[in-house]
Amino acid sequence: MKNIIDFGVSTWLWQSPFTTKSIDLFPKIKALGYDLVEIPVEDPMLINAKEVKKALNDNGLKVSVCGAFGPTKDLTHENKDMHRQCFEYLALCFDLCNELEVKFLAGPMYSAVGKARMVSSEQRKIEWNLAVSNLQKVCNMANEHHLSIALEPLNRFESDMVNTAEDVMRLVTDINNEAAKVLLDGFHMTIEEQSIRKAINTVGDKLIHVQVSENHRGVPGTGLTPWNDFKLGLDDINYHGGLVIESFTPEIKELAAAVCIWKTMAKSQDEFAQQGLQFLKQTFNG
Repeated sequence: MKNIIDFGVSTWLWQSPFTTKSIDLFPKIKALGYDLVEIPVEDPMLINAKEVKKALNDNGLKVSVCGAFGPTKDLTHENKDMHRQCFEYLALCFDLCNELEVKFLAGPMYSAVGKARMVSSEQRKIEWNLAVSNLQKVCNMANEHHLSIALEPLNRFESDMVNTAEDVMRLVTDINNEAAKVLLDGFHMTIEEQSIRKAINTVGDKLIHVQVSENHRGVPGTGLTPWNDFKLGLDDINYHGGLVIESFTPEIKELAAAVCIWKTMAKSQDEFAQQGLQFLKQTFNG
């Protein structure tokens, strides 16, 4: 049976942060040929869900939602006030998901992005256990909203906790809650995995969302990513869901610095989106 893939793009390709006014991007995203738009939630208070939902409907777009987990959102921090702050943020994100009729919230919510250090095995165990216990609470919150969470492994330069498919499956197993699912991002996978296809099979039916860009964060098809292995892996598990281009505009300096994008990856962000979608459709619909 042919996989059902919704081809999507993150609004981070053009803007940061996402606000209600960002719905001005939706007609262009639809015109480019996308099925789905991904909304990264840096500040939920900047987003009027009713207006966004109407704009999605008006443009015939599906939607996915991912969280943004900077240094103030860290479930492994020793300060419990930090945990409370993260829970409050996640509750708002879950409310947004419900209003947009999304089935899950995605992202590396186990720890702060950029928390990559050399620490003792004892400290690692403490932080792992904090992540597990706090994500069990997050899963209970998600269940109350009839949602899942899609946990994302990051490369070693952005996380010292969860880098691979094996890592994230260990985390999901330890959380032991049906709400705990997986997001895989091809950019991180090209750094950390020995085999893209094997990694996808490792997570299997826990995989509910996929993000992609090239190994250099550029346009899909212009780098070293083994795209055929990627397709075969998704075919192996009969993946149905979003395949979302996640890259970032160099025009927003704070965002560009956070993800270390020091130069443009295409003549324009629109060209990036257009060429990337064309390549993904040729590769994954072939």
